Amino acid sequence: MKPLIAIVGRPNVGKSTLFNRIVGNRISIVEDTPGVTRDRIYADAEWCGRAFTLIDTGGLELKSEDEMWTHIRAQAQIAVDSADAILYVVDGKTGLTTDDSLVCSFLRKSGLPVVLAVNKIDNAYMDSVYDFYALGFGEPYAVSAEQGKGIGDLLDALMEVVPSAPVEEDPDRIKIAIVGKPNAGKSSIANRLLGYDRSIVSDIAGTTRDAVDTYLDVGDDKFLIIDTAGMRKKKAVDENVERYSVMRSILAIRRADAVLIVCDAGEGLTEQDVKIAGLVHEEGKPSVIVMNKWDLVEKDSYTVNMFEKKLREDLKYMDYFRSVYVSAKSGKRLDCLLPLIKEVVAESRKRIPTGLLNEVLGEATRISEPPSYLGRRLKIYFVTQASVCPPTFVLKVNDTALMHFSYKRYLENAIRKSFGFSGTPIRLLVRPNGGEEN
Repeated sequence: MKPLIAIVGRPNVGKSTLFNRIVGNRISIVEDTPGVTRDRIYADAEWCGRAFTLIDTGGLELKSEDEMWTHIRAQAQIAVDSADAILYVVDGKTGLTTDDSLVCSFLRKSGLPVVLAVNKIDNAYMDSVYDFYALGFGEPYAVSAEQGKGIGDLLDALMEVVPSAPVEEDPDRIKIAIVGKPNAGKSSIANRLLGYDRSIVSDIAGTTRDAVDTYLDVGDDKFLIIDTAGMRKKKAVDENVERYSVMRSILAIRRADAVLIVCDAGEGLTEQDVKIAGLVHEEGKPSVIVMNKWDLVEKDSYTVNMFEKKLREDLKYMDYFRSVYVSAKSGKRLDCLLPLIKEVVAESRKRIPTGLLNEVLGEATRISEPPSYLGRRLKIYFVTQASVCPPTFVLKVNDTALMHFSYKRYLENAIRKSFGFSGTPIRLLVRPNGGEEN
């Protein structure tokens, strides 16, 4: 798992600007209004071959009892609790304040290494940097997030205090994250797969508070089962511990090779189930929809077809999914899960030769001509597979603006029809011939 670095500081010191500068994208909203960043924002970054995850937090107003600032403090506390190191940002133009000292006391309680960044520094404010030695966090690093100055030295310092990447896990061991709403039966399924009670099982929603890893060997097949906390609707997440648990579930999805999305068949597919599936889709992970508690559903010969139709309607953005109807209580059909996982993981790792890809897309463009606009027609020069997990294809075209989303979907379907990719998302990147990605 990549090291986590939390960015912390008072409002309006430029944390989000520094966050965006480090990750290389405009992910956080940057304004001069305090409190714009309220919830935690995560992004992966890399420096000198070292990968890490950066967490942007809201500005800390420790003296205010206003509800919004209380919420921001809670979010920042969760980020600090989960982090391996802290990037503490202060304002070099404003200089050292009593509020900075309050934030220092807050950070010292964590016991984590802290790297101090003095932001908004140009030649006129260099002398103010030395005042921040008084905070007791060692050398203050002068930076200008807006201009990109001093970022390299700051990142070098951070890499010295965060743990090195862990030893690579066995690449042949398939990592399976089990996710879903509270009380859908995730832990029961994990225990059934493992053959013993590794996780506590209870009818009380929220029994599992953290992601639990367990190794499972079945013949020559090796798996790592990651049981996660239930993911509630955002407005229902009140406890700080549970917010932390949901964050760990999201990190488990990112870490997994495949995901079991567990739903309660008695309730049917809910709005929260659809949101969780969407999160798995956005992370590019192959998945299996597991309709659990199937033994509690009154059935006739049409019931499965009705459930499948509902899944197709609500999950039309990820119509590649595989589904299975099980009962963790009785063990019915649970023997299907691991073979299905192996299938979707194999699909996500599949590579298609460039020549064969171009034959298929050439035939697809002959059957349905590419779109045109104002007399100019889209031309697809060639396609190649750039990567796997998820399978990602690059299309070189004459003008990316001519690629309509419906035609892009048509090409995706043509690729799936010829090569499968069942159970896994695929990505189509459209680039001008010799130009930038769109």
